[in-house]
Amino acid sequence: MRVVFAGTPDVAIPALDALVASAHDVVGVVTRPDAPSGRGRKLVASPVALRGEELGLPVLKPVHPREPEFQEALRELRPDVCPVVAYGALLPQSALDIAEHGWINLHFSVLPAWRGAAPVQHSIWAGDEITGATTFRIVKELDAGPTFGVMTERIRPTDTAGDLLGRLALGGAELLVRTLDGIADGSLEAREQSVDGLSFAPKILVEDARVAWTEPAVGVDRRIRACTPGPGAWSTWEGERFKIGPITVATGRERLEPGVLDVTKNAVFVGTASDPVELGEVKPHGKKLMRAADWARGVTVPVGARLGD
Repeated sequence: MRVVFAGTPDVAIPALDALVASAHDVVGVVTRPDAPSGRGRKLVASPVALRGEELGLPVLKPVHPREPEFQEALRELRPDVCPVVAYGALLPQSALDIAEHGWINLHFSVLPAWRGAAPVQHSIWAGDEITGATTFRIVKELDAGPTFGVMTERIRPTDTAGDLLGRLALGGAELLVRTLDGIADGSLEAREQSVDGLSFAPKILVEDARVAWTEPAVGVDRRIRACTPGPGAWSTWEGERFKIGPITVATGRERLEPGVLDVTKNAVFVGTASDPVELGEVKPHGKKLMRAADWARGVTVPVGARLGD
């Protein structure tokens, strides 16, 4: 089939590469427009745009896919199907109708669980043991279209959202190719989603990533892993934002009041509503990422001091 791929971030690249290596003919790429980045706020092309250019493919960057100019350019590419991975823009029906087999989305959950923008983060935060990826035909309702295929993946105890998403991107790329193969040869038909187990995964905001030390240690751990690498878990120290990487639950250690710090020679512990947790890497305001023990050696931590003041 003639394929126009839609995606924007790094996580979409494994799927694009897998499609290029498949029997399908990738004839173009759709991605978000160049966006400001870095201290200079210079416009930078998306990872998918850069990869598409490396592959010598036409790259379309509509401000919005409802633009007539974009839709005309898409028609000229004559796609049979448009696979999508993390494109990042709502698609109007007029765009969805251009490809004969529609737009087929690779979503990083086992639908109908975790429809929305942040399924991987929410699956970790909720303590799910299993997640996966699903291919489905895009319809107007959010992530509600009929499904083609699914893969599953175990969530490991130390997985961050970045770790898990990396594995799902690779496994999902294979699933997406198999889905297009099945559509092409007529062996695969979409099935309507069940509403049993329906849940939603809205975008996680910076404020959501603020650690609540009054939660049990398991909740603190899940929040931090779910928010790593983005938007980044944080608390405060002396009134400034203090970013926190994955932690370790210090089971069996003497309890501390929520947020209270206990600094030893080689470790920094923080109290929660249950067991303390040991900090891993931290990023104090205006400083680089460092080991928590190195941070503590460079500052004065009074007895009874706490994070989240």
